[in-house]
Amino acid sequence: MEDVIGDNKYVELMYKVIDKDTGSVLTKIEYPLGYVHGVNEVLAPAVTAELEGKLAGDVIEVPIDCNELYGPRDDSLVIVEPIENVPEEYREVGTSILMENDKGQTKTFLVTRVDEKSVTIDGNNPLSGREVIFKLEIRDVRDATEEEMEFGGMAESVPDVEGATKVPVK
Repeated sequence: MEDVIGDNKYVELMYKVIDKDTGSVLTKIEYPLGYVHGVNEVLAPAVTAELEGKLAGDVIEVPIDCNELYGPRDDSLVIVEPIENVPEEYREVGTSILMENDKGQTKTFLVTRVDEKSVTIDGNNPLSGREVIFKLEIRDVRDATEEEMEFGGMAESVPDVEGATKVPVK
């Protein structure tokens, strides 16, 4: 009998997030994601709930309103700065910047646009205000080992370096 996804099952899957309006792929994982179902929350609860009872080989699509997860977009969290005011290391799209307000609270912003004159940083979650579809392909479902249950996913072995030859660094 095939294993079905449920608590304490090791699940390995691939997924991509598709914008419901445009059909464009917003994010896609390159390597299978492994986790222990019911032990850790690596996916949105609505996605995890839809995986319950599924089998290896199943492909499912789960619509998600990201307003429920992350709230609506807040335009006050979008900042456009003249490029000369932005340090060189923050002038690349995709760069994360940890910022602190006057109360000492921190928030991560993401560089979303750079041109000759300005840099745009955005404190919104990239999925805020969107409706998306999580498309998941279940690769493997099996009983999790005790190590995996403790770790929450694949328990990878550490290489044995005892007795290894030291190589001088030049």
